[in-house]
Amino acid sequence: MAREMANHHQVWVLTWSNYRPAIEAELSLNPIPNLQFIYLGLPWDRRWWKGLAVYPHYYIWQILAYFVVRQVHRQVNFDLLHHATFATYKIPSFLALLPIPFIWGPVGGGESAPKTFWKDFSVRGRIYEFLRDLARWMGECDPFVRLAVRRSAVILASTEDTAQRLHYLGAKDVRLFTQVGSSEDEISHLAHYQLPDSSPVRFISIGRLLHWKGFHLGLRAFALAKLDQAEYWIVGAGAEQEQLQTLAEDLGIASCVKFWGNTPRDETLRKLGQCHVLVHPSLHESGGLVCLEAMVAGRPVVCLNLGGPGIQVTEETGYRVPAHNPDQTVRDLAEAMTRLAVDPKLRISQGQAGQRRATELYSWEVKRKYYNQLYEEIIAQCLKGI
Repeated sequence: MAREMANHHQVWVLTWSNYRPAIEAELSLNPIPNLQFIYLGLPWDRRWWKGLAVYPHYYIWQILAYFVVRQVHRQVNFDLLHHATFATYKIPSFLALLPIPFIWGPVGGGESAPKTFWKDFSVRGRIYEFLRDLARWMGECDPFVRLAVRRSAVILASTEDTAQRLHYLGAKDVRLFTQVGSSEDEISHLAHYQLPDSSPVRFISIGRLLHWKGFHLGLRAFALAKLDQAEYWIVGAGAEQEQLQTLAEDLGIASCVKFWGNTPRDETLRKLGQCHVLVHPSLHESGGLVCLEAMVAGRPVVCLNLGGPGIQVTEETGYRVPAHNPDQTVRDLAEAMTRLAVDPKLRISQGQAGQRRATELYSWEVKRKYYNQLYEEIIAQCLKGI
């Protein structure tokens, strides 16, 4: 985003000091005119940046960011501020307190796993969901979150659920806009992965093996579909791996399911290129980058009609399955997988439609134009005294 906007504006980026070596190494090789960086760290960065401690760390960092930007603003006189990181609205951005037009987002976090699915979660998973909902409630009670929401000229929400929560908190102008995108190089690279024209038909799921990713739903659906000459590949690792492997054995599909574990990004994309369909049954996700990558690669996407994936995927590019309860969801996932398994022409047509949609809506070139128009709109309103 910073690279794209620097093509048209003088851009200052305030970011975490730990990123400084990598950023400066890149800029030394590929300088970017109109782009300057400000680095801000905390004394305990080396100890506090991992795990749950990232949230208090981030909160304190935001407080200090206000004072840093206020000081720089006195010298530079910024026209507009845009808080564009850590896509959640439950932690405030104190930059909204400055007397400068402020854009917040894209932010997510308003999504929750439907309660009907909690019965399939482990105790650990239920505790996680409870604490996640509690953290969101606490965030909404934070007066600084409410102040940031109300002082924002525009808030970009990555999902409908988040947009509803922001309206509830008093947002003036909320617009749906996802944080995920693909560069021209990524689009060109992924477009070279042609759909395999040989058996078996391969379904693939990519992501951390966590309860809310819904891979257990994908396995149950694959077993219910009872497809001949089909495989299900799962790429990723996580706390649920043993349970998922046991589930595959219990369902009698272990011989058709391959768990690849964590793989480097290039290898993950190669495996995507060896498969026909992406199955992404995530129960709450504001982004869903893997769905976009699959669409760019010309793969149909089967997802739940929730969160970011539910916005990215359409009837022309795949299947968005309603998520009312686990049994219904598994049946609908199985039906979608069956249709795609037996109809090569459908796979091709949906894959091509996905490529067009990804290029037309989610390339960084398109997103740059959107941001540029948004900036000009807000600055024009400010000049008119609106």
